[in-house]
Amino acid sequence: MKTIKKLAANALVVTALASLAACSGMSRRDQNTAVGAGIGAVSGAVLTGGSSVGTVGGAAVGGIIGHEVSSPKK
Repeated sequence: MKTIKKLAANALVVTALASLAACSGMSRRDQNTAVGAGIGAVSGAVLTGGSSVGTVGGAAVGGIIGHEVSSPKK
């Protein structure tokens, strides 16, 4: 069981680093949208016990919030 946990932790780290590299060519607003969607997806999954609807809903809400955080002031 320890091997599976180590493998999962390593996969998570590699995925996080790859996703950070993917954001290098994005605008600040696009980065905020992507980060918001990621945080929203994780939050939605945690709050709903892993429900796919909760995960997708959280990603959508998080993406909208991330997008609006960096919108120009009116």
